[in-house]
Amino acid sequence: MALTEVSSNKSFGGFQKVFSHDSKELGCNMKFGVYLPPQAEENKKLPVIYWLSGLECSEANFIQKAGAQRYAAEHGVIIVNPDTSPRSLNIPGDSEAWDFGVGAGFYVNATQEPWKKNYRMYSYVTEELPAVVAKNFGVAEGKQSIMGHSMGGHGALICALKNPGMYKSVSAFAPICNPCQCPWGEKAFNGYLGPREGGDWASWDATELVQKYNGPPLELLIDQGLEDNFLKQNQLLPENLIKACKAAGVPAILKKRDGYNHSYFYIASFIGEHLEYHVKHLK
Repeated sequence: MALTEVSSNKSFGGFQKVFSHDSKELGCNMKFGVYLPPQAEENKKLPVIYWLSGLECSEANFIQKAGAQRYAAEHGVIIVNPDTSPRSLNIPGDSEAWDFGVGAGFYVNATQEPWKKNYRMYSYVTEELPAVVAKNFGVAEGKQSIMGHSMGGHGALICALKNPGMYKSVSAFAPICNPCQCPWGEKAFNGYLGPREGGDWASWDATELVQKYNGPPLELLIDQGLEDNFLKQNQLLPENLIKACKAAGVPAILKKRDGYNHSYFYIASFIGEHLEYHVKHLK
């Protein structure tokens, strides 16, 4: 679990850092960002919020564009954001498309060759990375939440739904809510999990998972810009998830943002609101 510090920049009294480490789950060297607020220097055990990024992103996008450090410093929370897939493995076909392979791990554990050995982002996010964070940073035990954007919004939702009680809260910006029914999800699931029949797609789809959720009360906060081209292309399908939540009796909030698209300009506009939401649940 040895970490190598890649970069460190003072921000709002704390430090935005990037570390690398050798991941056993993914079989490669991985980077992740950690924002340590000024309260971390007081040796306090602080809550942690995980951010999962979307297609084509690395750990850098959120760090540089979301503007989350200001709010994390105000609330005294650590933010951890991993990369979106294994890197530098040179698996045949891993760099042929922007929506599959490198930068597009979809936060599943692949079952198909040649992906199943390394493309285990779900286990990385829910097991290996939290263990690394707990060992190396002053995090409060049992106080963690998760959020994400697009493919990472899908990841945040399934991590919370598949692990009842692990996260105090979950939120998602423009998530892929029903990947079994959209082109992005169908392509990724077919490649990583195999054909729909026998591929257990439903266990990686928030709209399917929420119908069987059985755990501590969990509210889903979904945020959607109404000028999002991917919403219009039926890649996101938030209405399917909200319908499933109502049927299952799982509380859900859908915030519709007039005029906003899929970009980090949209995320930066409301990231403070999301962090405040998580802090209420964490503290």
